[in-house]
Amino acid sequence: MIHYSINDLEKITGIKAHTIRIWEKRYNVVCPQRTDTNIRFYSDEDLKRLLNISTLNKRGFKISDIVKMGHDNICQKVLDISNTSNDHESSLNNLIVSMIEMDEVKFEKVLASAIIKIGFEKTITHIIYTFLEKVGVLWQVGTINPAQEHFITNLIRQKLIIAIDGQENSLKPEPKTFLLFLPENELHELGLLFYSYIIKKAGHKVIYLGQSVPLKDILEVIKIRKSDYIITYFVAAMDPDEIITYLNKISEGFDKNDIYIAGYQVSQIKDKFPENVKPLQDAEEFKSYLNRI
Repeated sequence: MIHYSINDLEKITGIKAHTIRIWEKRYNVVCPQRTDTNIRFYSDEDLKRLLNISTLNKRGFKISDIVKMGHDNICQKVLDISNTSNDHESSLNNLIVSMIEMDEVKFEKVLASAIIKIGFEKTITHIIYTFLEKVGVLWQVGTINPAQEHFITNLIRQKLIIAIDGQENSLKPEPKTFLLFLPENELHELGLLFYSYIIKKAGHKVIYLGQSVPLKDILEVIKIRKSDYIITYFVAAMDPDEIITYLNKISEGFDKNDIYIAGYQVSQIKDKFPENVKPLQDAEEFKSYLNRI
């Protein structure tokens, strides 16, 4: 069984630890257990219950009323909120629960509902991106099973690939060519796939190399196939100096064109980037670049 500390619950649910303690004492909302060394911990069931309670509480339900509801009633009300409102928080919480339970049907319902209400792109940028940040927190606190993470990211990956393949092959009169890849040992490709979707939707060409491509192979591809732009992504932990060294090599081999870089690790770099390297804060910023091409 996975163990959560009260600080873990605060990070994941957004409910202050102090509030959780009050709810625990006053309403018996969660029931912590103790390790052999007498350290308090919480279970998956506690986490799921708090996520659902958080959703209802933020929608105006009093905690005193919520605790009187049965488990099934609480779950149904949360699902109703997710299906009938633009409340991203409830969708986010339901995605976390679907990951913990490895429930594909629930995942499909939440995602389909969000896409119907706000469209595919906003679902990715407003809900999925935030969800993936939460998954990162779960990794940091050591309370996520690798199988659960693989389960949910592969479902999202499937959706992105279907969306990319489902686009009409309508190119601009003078389309640009974008070379997309992940650096060696980088396996987190969801962000890169979404950029591929955006590029194709804008009427440009994509050469998609995917995960963990050695630098020497990238430099060879540049010689074989002319590309106007390069896009790469840094998510996995990597020393900032190592990233700068890597970018300098790419910049030298592709010195006449822009190289776009994105991902969490990019925001941690304080050093100056090579002149033709353009850091991206998010997909919206990249779309504004595309509009100017």
